[in-house]
Amino acid sequence: MTDFPVTVFHNPACGTSRNVLAAIREAGREPEVVEYLKVGWTEARLRDLLTRMGAGPRAILRDKGTPAAELGLLDEGVSDDAILAAMIEHPILVNRPIVETPLGVVLARPSERVFEVLDVRPDNFTKEDGEVVRP
Repeated sequence: MTDFPVTVFHNPACGTSRNVLAAIREAGREPEVVEYLKVGWTEARLRDLLTRMGAGPRAILRDKGTPAAELGLLDEGVSDDAILAAMIEHPILVNRPIVETPLGVVLARPSERVFEVLDVRPDNFTKEDGEVVRP
C-alpha cells in the first residue's frame, strides 16, 4: 500500500484497460489490480463506486460483447436496481477500466481519463497502438 492508493478494476483482455494500467505504472504508481471478471462484484462495491463517480449504473453498463440487450437492460424503463443485479450476476456487463483513487473514481474511457484521478502524471505515455499521450 502506498501513500496514494490506486485501484484498477481491470480486464486483461481489454486494450483500454491494459493502457490504463500501463499509464498508472508510468506515473510511478503500483495499483491494486482487481480482475473483476474473476472476483465479481458486490452491490455495495458497485454502489460506492457509482456514488463517488456521481453516476448511475447506466453510465458503466457495457453493451458491446455482453448479454445486455438479451437481458433487456438497454430498454428505457429498466431500473437501476435491475441493472445492478444483472451486473452482479454477469460481471462482464460492467464497462472497464474503472479507476479508484483518493481523488475520485472514473471510468477511464478513453484511457487518458485516468490522469483525472492520479496525483502525478508522466511527461508522456505511449499507448499499445503507438499513440503518444501528453497528459
